[in-house]
Amino acid sequence: MFIFEFKRFFVVIFGAALNAISLNLFLIKANVYASGFTGVAQLISSLSQDYLGIGVSTGILLFLLNIPVILLGWFKVGRGFTIYSMISVFSTTAFLEFIPVLQLSEDILLNSVFGGVIAAVGIGMTLKWGASTGGMDIVAMVLSRIRDRPIGTYFFVMNASIIILAGLLYDWEKALYTIVTLYVSTRIIDAIHTRHEKLTAMIITTEAEELEKAIHAKMVRGITTFPARGAFTKQDKDMLMMVITRYELYDLEHIIKDVDPQAFTNIVQTTGIFGFFRRDN
Repeated sequence: MFIFEFKRFFVVIFGAALNAISLNLFLIKANVYASGFTGVAQLISSLSQDYLGIGVSTGILLFLLNIPVILLGWFKVGRGFTIYSMISVFSTTAFLEFIPVLQLSEDILLNSVFGGVIAAVGIGMTLKWGASTGGMDIVAMVLSRIRDRPIGTYFFVMNASIIILAGLLYDWEKALYTIVTLYVSTRIIDAIHTRHEKLTAMIITTEAEELEKAIHAKMVRGITTFPARGAFTKQDKDMLMMVITRYELYDLEHIIKDVDPQAFTNIVQTTGIFGFFRRDN
C-alpha cells in the first residue's frame, strides 16, 4: 500500500511539473490559453499586467482560484481525492514560480501544439491515478452528484469565455490558436484516460453480492444485475451493469481488483442516458 501511494504521489507531482512546463515554456509567452481554471488564471494575469500594470503570476492566481474549489471538494467529493488534488494544485503553483517563463519558439502553432500535448499528458496521468488538477474537474464531480446535467456544458462555457475574451482583448488569431491547444489536449487526455463524460461498466463476476456491497459503500450509483453463463466453461456468473462518470473510473477499477481480481470488465462510452442517474429503480 505504501509503495502504491508513493507512486501515486510521484505521478501527481510529475503531472504538475508537466502542466507548469507547458505554461511557462510554451503557452504564456505565446499568449495562447489553456483550458479551465488554468486558462482563467493566464487571462487574469495578462489583463492585470497589460491593463492595470500589476504583475501577478499565473501560479499565484491559479492557487487563489482553487481555494474555494478545494474546500468544496473536501466536503462534497471525498478527502482522499481532494488531498491529491490539493497536492497537484500546490505543486503546479510551486513549479510555475520556480520554472522561468521563456519562449522556446516564436512559432505560435508549435507553442500551441506542444503546450497542449505536454499539459494533457500531465492531466491524463493525474486523472488515471485517481486525482485531478483541481478547478473544473472538482466542480464537475460535485455537479455530477447533485444533478444529471452534461458536464461538458460547463467546460464549454468556461473555455468559450476564455477564447472570446482573448479574441476581444488581444487578437483573434491567438484566440483561434487557443482552440488548437484545447483540441490537442482533449485528444491526448482521451488517449491516456478518457474525456467521455459518462461511461458504462459491464462487469462479469462470480462475486456479485460482495461487489455490489463494495461499490455501494463508496459510490452513489445504481447497479443492474443480470444472470450470465460462460460459453466455454458453462459456469454460472452475474453481470453487473452501471453508468459512472469518468472521475469514478479509478475507484471502480480498484474496487473490482480488491473484491474479484478475476472479474472481466468492459468499459464503453455512453453517449446519452434517460432516467435518473444516481439511484437504482
